Amino acid sequence: MTGFDFAALTPALPEILLAAGALVLVLVGAIAGDSARPLINTLAVLLLAGAGALVVLSPSETVTAFNGSFIRDGFAQFAKLLTLAGALVALVLSFDFWKHENVNRFEYAILVVLSTTGMMMMISAGDLIALYLGLELQSLALYVIAAIHRDHVKSTEAGLKYFVLGALSSGMLLYGCSLVYGFAGTVSFAGIAQAVTGGAAPIGLIFGLVFVFAGLAFKVSAVPFHMWTPDVYEGAPTPVTAFFATAPKVAAMAVFVRVAVEAFPEIAGQWRQIVVFIAIASMLLGAFAAIGQRNIKRLMAYSSIGNVGYILVGLAAGTPEGVQSVLIYLSIYVVMTLGTFAIILGMRHKDGLVENIDDLAGLSRTSPFMAFVMSAMMFSLAGIPPLAGFFAKFYVFLAAVEARLYLLAVIGVLSSVVGAFYYLRIVKVMYFDEPATQFERLPLELRAVIALTGAFVVLYGLLPAPLANAAGTAARSLF
Repeated sequence: MTGFDFAALTPALPEILLAAGALVLVLVGAIAGDSARPLINTLAVLLLAGAGALVVLSPSETVTAFNGSFIRDGFAQFAKLLTLAGALVALVLSFDFWKHENVNRFEYAILVVLSTTGMMMMISAGDLIALYLGLELQSLALYVIAAIHRDHVKSTEAGLKYFVLGALSSGMLLYGCSLVYGFAGTVSFAGIAQAVTGGAAPIGLIFGLVFVFAGLAFKVSAVPFHMWTPDVYEGAPTPVTAFFATAPKVAAMAVFVRVAVEAFPEIAGQWRQIVVFIAIASMLLGAFAAIGQRNIKRLMAYSSIGNVGYILVGLAAGTPEGVQSVLIYLSIYVVMTLGTFAIILGMRHKDGLVENIDDLAGLSRTSPFMAFVMSAMMFSLAGIPPLAGFFAKFYVFLAAVEARLYLLAVIGVLSSVVGAFYYLRIVKVMYFDEPATQFERLPLELRAVIALTGAFVVLYGLLPAPLANAAGTAARSLF
């Protein structure tokens, strides 16, 4: 009898660290109770940072584990680092919020760690079963996180809506996976790609592909599977919304790219039609539906839907340059979103948090620092040069033009112009309206996040090459 080969587990060390660490944190919480929340928060941040260090230190060559179910390559490493960064910063942003809300539940940080473990499994999935396991581990934790503010009706409603619609999307995804398996005879992405060589695919396989993409479109909140996003973003506690808008979106988009490029490369013409349709629908709905919003979290939900449309423009190209543009856009989007939500978390009066755009009135006079960074974020989200958001959109539109998707690029540019209206309205409220009331002094962690994200967005244009080169290397590892 041979001994177990522990070296086979090496590619999955970051995930193993997070899973084992989450179990230890549960034990600490069960023994010490809610009084252990500060300790568990600190340990959770250290766990996420430790997993990030393991990802960075891993060799960049492509390695598979668990009979090909788990893939570690440059693409996975890039997406995992981005996911971990989003989760870590979103967790840090929550500390002051829960303290003010007098919610002393240690489970929040543990659920963030478990959800992040599922996201990392999704990113490295090499077959449909691994993809579904990672997706469910992520989703089950997210359902609870959305409703974690149990005494708040909106939070409970958000959690219930997300659970019901999430279960529906998981069923669609699973049905699609079963169809793909039935017609391809395998669940591995490499095997599915071999089964459809020559560009001819059975109609059943195409149906399976549609259902799989529908399930993934729900996870990235792309139209027409976006219906949960505005209600959940508005109803969930603000740090939970910040988490939803960053880490899970990166992981879901990464697995979307991997499934399209690795499992169905020979029928790119078929899945490109789906991606182009949901990209156009997402860009247009995100641009027009946000115009009438007064709640800033709800506005960010429609902004998120629009940004998903722009990211899918890069995927529609189906080229290494297209995937590179997806990774660049995701990186810049995560920074812009975290910075914006840090400012939203800073919108606190003595009576509590406020969420209406009108509450930002006169912010340039009461808090010039917050107003400047918020303006930078809004201009960047609108895609105005020379801020980081301009480069994000430039790369995806360039990839679309190179792939001869001219109409898609034109619609993207036009929807950006429409979207600029509601971003610029926030700037107008901050700089030209009379001050409403003064916000409380920002806590240290919010100031740090706002300063760092603001510096990145403003100064990115001076040195865009490192991110572009890293994204290019990661994208090429998929092809």
